[in-house]
Amino acid sequence: MAVAIVTGASRGLGRALALALAERGWDVVVGGRSGGALAELAAGQPRIRVVVGDVTDAWHRTALLTTAWDLGGLDLVVNNAGVLGGEGLATTAELSLDELRRAFEVNVIAPLGLAQEALPMLRAAGGALINISSDAAVEAYPTWGGYGSTKAALDLWSAVLAHEEESVRVWWVDPGEMRTAMYAAADAAAAAEAPLPEQEAVPGLLALLDARPPSGRYLAAALAVRGDDTAAGTVTDTVGADAAERGVAR
Repeated sequence: MAVAIVTGASRGLGRALALALAERGWDVVVGGRSGGALAELAAGQPRIRVVVGDVTDAWHRTALLTTAWDLGGLDLVVNNAGVLGGEGLATTAELSLDELRRAFEVNVIAPLGLAQEALPMLRAAGGALINISSDAAVEAYPTWGGYGSTKAALDLWSAVLAHEEESVRVWWVDPGEMRTAMYAAADAAAAAEAPLPEQEAVPGLLALLDARPPSGRYLAAALAVRGDDTAAGTVTDTVGADAAERGVAR
């Protein structure tokens, strides 16, 4: 049976995706800092295993992988955990350097650490890595410079990894606007009008897993609309498109 790790699963996209994978018969190892929320998520879900902790801690990442190994291996890692950096957003002139360092630790360095440790198992399984990105990685929005810069860095190392790995698919995905607590902290009015994660983002990610297109940057909304037909027209990153043309992930 397929095994996945989903970080940041105590709420929002991570929670919705973990439930959707479990419903499909996946064994899912979920990580997050809220033990209560994770326990609630796993209640009545025998396929969901909980590992409480902070993804920036090496011991926590090792615990996620050990739990997956005990389940029989690892087919998928979803780096979903993320922070805005501080309580909200700020102009570039007012960005807190301490909060920005924390955001880079959570959004860039911790996902890379988990990916590095997971690669041997993913290679053995011909598995996949999904890094959750943002349109703020490629568009310049006022006050989003700190968060966007972390996602841009995540995108870049994802694209490089896609060139380097032949047996592992590397997908970095823009989930689109979602009604989540993190988005509400940035823009409560926009978040209230956004779809829930399970309405667009999760169907898009499931379509990605079904179709297994080449490594690249994808838009969840486009994947959800196209369904399994993701082989063309949905790679949005030029590096990812070049990787697909060269057969980086086969």
